[in-house]
Amino acid sequence: MSENDTACVAEHDTACVAEHRTVKGAALPHHATGGAIIVSVHGEMDAVTAPTLIERFDALTAHPHPDLVLDLRSVTFIDCAGLGVLCRARNRALARCGRLRLITQSARFRRVLRATGLGHVFEVHERLPRLAPGPHGSAQPC
Repeated sequence: MSENDTACVAEHDTACVAEHRTVKGAALPHHATGGAIIVSVHGEMDAVTAPTLIERFDALTAHPHPDLVLDLRSVTFIDCAGLGVLCRARNRALARCGRLRLITQSARFRRVLRATGLGHVFEVHERLPRLAPGPHGSAQPC
């Protein structure tokens, strides 16, 4: 992706469509399953895409007990701004007695998390976990 492209967020397991590739007016759809909100992120998570991602993830973590699953399997690049977006989403979810889970099969991304001291901060899965309605997985008493 070029510098002018943004991360594309689309419904789980659907192809990213062209209109999702522009920062302004980016439609960042999500899919709800079993009480969880699943968002598939495509492309780059960097300083260019961070404002759009922050806006969307803030909206998805604005209510009590958010259960957000970010499918990062199609992310091709992440820098410190992208990691900041993930940390912000996690902190907002936990502050509202919710949960954030990351889906990735990338050993490189897991190494980045460990190298930055975030290896044990995020709940990371290799594939979409079973999502059934139930108690929220908050680490905080709520």
